[in-house]
This record gives sequence, structure tokens and C-alpha cells, in this order.
Amino acid sequence: MRFRELLIKNHIPVMLREVVEYLNINSSGVYVDATLGAGGHSHAILNKLTSGTLYSFDQDIKAIKQCQQRFINYQNIFLINKNFSCLYDELLARKVNTINGIVFDLGLSSLQINDNTRGFSYLRNNFLDMRMNCSNPITAQYILNNYSLEELQKIFQIYGEEPKARMIAKEIIKNRPLYMTFDLVKITDKFKNFRNNRGHSAKRVFQALRIEVNQELKCLQLALEQSLKLLKKDGIILVISFNSLEDRVVKQFFKKNSSHDLVWSRLPVQNKDLPTPALRIINKKVMRPSYEEQEFNSCSHSAKLRIAIKNI
Repeated sequence: MRFRELLIKNHIPVMLREVVEYLNINSSGVYVDATLGAGGHSHAILNKLTSGTLYSFDQDIKAIKQCQQRFINYQNIFLINKNFSCLYDELLARKVNTINGIVFDLGLSSLQINDNTRGFSYLRNNFLDMRMNCSNPITAQYILNNYSLEELQKIFQIYGEEPKARMIAKEIIKNRPLYMTFDLVKITDKFKNFRNNRGHSAKRVFQALRIEVNQELKCLQLALEQSLKLLKKDGIILVISFNSLEDRVVKQFFKKNSSHDLVWSRLPVQNKDLPTPALRIINKKVMRPSYEEQEFNSCSHSAKLRIAIKNI
């Protein structure tokens, strides 16, 4: 079946073809899917394993329960209901000290977007929740109704890159309490820029709230550092990001661990005498989905893939 037909017939995770190709799966290796979601990447990895093992993480218990049914006939996959920032301790607890490869797909899963109890979409009127882990006590509703003007402005500016952050924050405080997604959309709609209308008025604010609720960038940084500890020599790390903030974290992490320390660069030593960097970047220029995938999978439009190999 051609790729186009697969996309139409089934839910296909973003950049699946590239993930399978560049992960270079060893059939007896140990792999990690840091973002299980609907299980698309995990399924593709499992199909390449014989005696190998896959550990798949998701902090969303609904994703875990759905995939327990999907993978009920597989004996070599372990589903772990934890945020990927816990992957090092969780794997060590299972006596896993090294891995051959790890993949991160940082996009919201279709399960979460379509869940009417979660409030991730500004196109549906639901409670302002936005928790990926429903045991987390902090919701978007709590933030909107309790954060100060300065705190709201800060998260909208930093996590949403919203140019009207202060005006929106003031309007939120004036209209408290907010309970539903459309309560917030009604406010952001007041600040539409009709001369340069780039997407929905609430897009940046919703992104900022989601990142704050789930501490996404902090967790990503921790997970990348832990992945580096776990990867064996020639192990592969792939990260698919969907916004500039995520991509910046990944890019800076890869750059830092693939170049020589500033101290070494100032010493009178030749390149051959320098210590080997921990990572080697595979794609200096970020990879994007194929035109074909972008045409038939709207979720892939903003995806960026970065890949690196463990050197030592």
C-alpha cells in the first residue's frame, strides 16, 4: 500500500518513515519510545524487533490503557505510565542500563486533542484543563484564575511568544473567573490583528498555558540529558518537535554535546588531541516531512526532526 493510502486509511504518526529509517533498528536491541501516544511509532519499532525490547513512556494513563489493548499480543514491549523526565530512574529500576535508540514525538496526540474533558483545543468549548497527566494538581483554569498579571504576561511572552501578552493578561484578570476554553477565546479574539492575521487568535496563549501546566520544556531538557547517559556507543536519538521553543531546546542540547568545550578551544592543542564530543549530529539542517506527507497529514506541517548518534 502506498504511503498516501496509508495516511488516508490509518492514523500514521508524523515522519514515521524517517524515524524507522534513521533509528536503524537492531532486531535484538533495546529501544525507548519516550512519547507513546496512540502507539504508532512503538508499533513500527516492534515490527522490526525479534529478541529486542521496547520501553514506551506516556504520562497520560488513557494512552497507556488504549495501548495495553493494542499491544496485548506482544511480549517484548513494556508500557510505563510516567513522564519522560523520569526515564533514567524507571529504566534503571528495570535493570536497563543502556539503550540502542530513543525517539521523542513532542506533538499532542490525537487522543488528547479529541478528548472533550481536556481542553487542549481552542476550537471546542471544554473545561480549561490542559493536563497531560490528570493527577497533576495544576490546571490551565488554576493558572488563569490565580496567577498575577506579571506571571501571566511572562508565560505568554516566553512560552507563547505572544506580542500582546500584557494586554491579554490584563483582560484575563478583568474577566475572572474563566472556566471554559471559549471564555479564553472570547478574550484573545479582542486582540486579533486583522492586518497580519497569522492563525487563530488563541493559538499562542493556548500553547503557553499547555507548556506551563505540563512543564514541557523543563521535562524535555531533563529527558535529553538522561537519554545521553543511557545511549550506548552508536546509539541513536531522534526528536520530532512542533514549535520553535521545543526545537531550540533540542538544537542547543545537540550543539552543546557535539562540540568541544570553550576551555578546550582556547588551549594550544590539535583537533586530534581533543576529547571526542558525546554526540555527532546526523542532520545539520533540520529535516521536514515530505511534501506528500504534509499534503495528506495536516498534523505534520510544523514538524521538525533532529537526529544525533552517541560517539562514546
